[in-house]
Amino acid sequence: MAKRSTRTKPIRFNHDGQQLVFQMHKVDRSKLYGFKEQVVHDDSEAVCELATLAEDGKTLIGKGGTGICQLTADGKWTDKTKLNPVDLEGNEIEPVPSSFAAPIELKQETSIDDYLNHNIRLVYQLIIDAESQLEESLVKSLREGAIFKFAYSYRGGLEADVGFILMNEENDTFFLVGNPAEVEFVGLQQVAVAADPADTDEDQLMDFSMM
Repeated sequence: MAKRSTRTKPIRFNHDGQQLVFQMHKVDRSKLYGFKEQVVHDDSEAVCELATLAEDGKTLIGKGGTGICQLTADGKWTDKTKLNPVDLEGNEIEPVPSSFAAPIELKQETSIDDYLNHNIRLVYQLIIDAESQLEESLVKSLREGAIFKFAYSYRGGLEADVGFILMNEENDTFFLVGNPAEVEFVGLQQVAVAADPADTDEDQLMDFSMM
């Protein structure tokens, strides 16, 4: 089984005036349960690659043969740097910076209910950098069940995700990334009324013994 790298760039936090540097180790299903890959070979044992069949039904487009571009309303190509993002009201959206550009302030604590109201899509285990030292006040808060919440964006962009830092019972520190869950409650538009058997016409009852 091949070994996948789950380590990414270090991330920095500020807490009580002290800067902390962590190495981020991604926790995914392959790390928990292992993984397998399927490799397809042709008759000569060469590795096959996935290709896209064009709309003409006969042209094969190999890996790297397609791309994404931006077009104006009249179908002309335009540079992405010339586009200004706006919201539904037409107001310009101010992009958010990458969370790796500067230390993240750990000052907002949240509740377990707020954390559970988010869909978590990324989980990282945080390992303190060799040159840093995890301060006692932060360790004490995390061990007592504190959950820190902050805005997070990997590359920067139009919107930031929600980041959480918490600690488990084994004193392992985790960094989780998610978004608020959009839960819709479904109910009956009208109340169902249970029929009283005494009010039912005997002529309308079916005798299943006749079937």
